Amino acid sequence: MRVIVTRSAMLLVGVMGTFAEQEPYPPPSSNNHHDPGAPACASSTGNTWCVEDLEYPTYEIKQDVEYHYRKVLDLYTDVADLNTKLSVEGSNTLQESYLCPSKTSYVKLLRAQNAMGKWRIIVNNIDVHYETLTQTTRIEECLTSGEFCPLVPECYESRCLQKSIYHHFLVYDPYDQHFPFAIEPFKLPASCACLLGAYSIDY
Repeated sequence: MRVIVTRSAMLLVGVMGTFAEQEPYPPPSSNNHHDPGAPACASSTGNTWCVEDLEYPTYEIKQDVEYHYRKVLDLYTDVADLNTKLSVEGSNTLQESYLCPSKTSYVKLLRAQNAMGKWRIIVNNIDVHYETLTQTTRIEECLTSGEFCPLVPECYESRCLQKSIYHHFLVYDPYDQHFPFAIEPFKLPASCACLLGAYSIDY
């Protein structure tokens, strides 16, 4: 018997099981917030996010959160539970299968490039009114993206593929004098998949 798998039936196998080829949640087309450009914290890493930032405006964020506390709390509540369950709690129940090497971390981002390519300040580690506003996310980066899947026999066409998903974070815009907070989407690496190409099996 001869089994043929065509390219139209490619499989994606990664940490979350089998991935279907589909478009993720589409980002909004535009927004009115100021674009400050790439921050200094990104110059040494080359990433589109920062977990350390010597220029992070903690004092300014805290002052504006206190002034707009009720409205900010409403926004924060909308994203906090969803992102935590998606990024942290949900990962404990996943059936994980590592066909490609990857690095996983749970981080509190301070700055990141949003889905429109604009750098934003993310509200994190802000103590106000006996609460600490934090936003934790899970990031998984492929260590060998574009290379052959090491656990797949060489007779199969394969390559490691970085997969990403959209997260929503509460952000701060110091240039907005009216209400400097908003919720915006960010595309972040979520898993390392193994892409299998066309192959045939002879019996």
